[in-house]
Amino acid sequence: MNAPTAPPSAGALTPDGAEPGPRRTTLKRFLRHRLAVVGLFVLLALAVGCFGAGWVAPYPRNAQDVLLGATPPSGAHWLGTDQLGRDYLSEVLYAGRISLAIGLSVAVLSTAVGTLLGGLAGYLGGWVEEWTMRLTDLFLVVPAIAVLALAIQGLGSSPVTIVLVLTALGWTLIARVVRAQVLSLREKEYIDAARVLGVSDLRILWRHLLPNLLGVIVVNVSLSVAGAVILESTLSFLGFGVQPPRSSWGNMLSQASGMVGTSQSYLLYAPGAAILLTVLAVNFLGDGLRDAFDPQGRR
Repeated sequence: MNAPTAPPSAGALTPDGAEPGPRRTTLKRFLRHRLAVVGLFVLLALAVGCFGAGWVAPYPRNAQDVLLGATPPSGAHWLGTDQLGRDYLSEVLYAGRISLAIGLSVAVLSTAVGTLLGGLAGYLGGWVEEWTMRLTDLFLVVPAIAVLALAIQGLGSSPVTIVLVLTALGWTLIARVVRAQVLSLREKEYIDAARVLGVSDLRILWRHLLPNLLGVIVVNVSLSVAGAVILESTLSFLGFGVQPPRSSWGNMLSQASGMVGTSQSYLLYAPGAAILLTVLAVNFLGDGLRDAFDPQGRR
């Protein structure tokens, strides 16, 4: 008679008898973070509504009815109309295109630049690390809003200029995080083995170090979106950001700032709520991704 075998531990195997892979484990950990899942759906809804405004918005962009003027929310205009008689829901959706596009572009570009510089500094060391870290220290002590305002005054306030200036100021934090991670990873045995086999430094960075930094990079991209949206909104609110006829959530708030305490104060609520929802959703998503990619939490 064969000896009885021990039953497999619960959750250790997938239905086909194989151990769950790291991707499936990461996905399961993310799905357990309910606020992160909600944040992801909110961001997707905002992205579809804003980037698909041509199909979703109830009225065309800048469709004016001056005789109608500013009216409170109604069945015909769910968020009311502004002083030019434009449907406010449509304007919020179209403005979200610029705000979200700036946030996403800055997050991707600043993360790419910071990952490259931080990775090279941590792996190569020496004068490369010294100069890179001194440069990050310089950018970290610079007052961002003041520099942004001066740069945009000199270079113009187009969305492309705003993205480039925000990227130039936003790469430093991820560079420091990536450098610290690479300093730890470069001492691992598999990195030493790759060097002994004659693998080039570039290949080691691309094939061995970068995959291990994926969690840090993804989390930073998600959280950078919120920071970029807030900075762009702040600039536009102060009058240094996106200028008419273009519109963003920030300059919509700026234009409605004089309506506090009047019958038209409803003009503040929609763009403010859009910024708040975006920032909360992105932060919840970042928390969920951080938990999902946390190697100490995997089983």
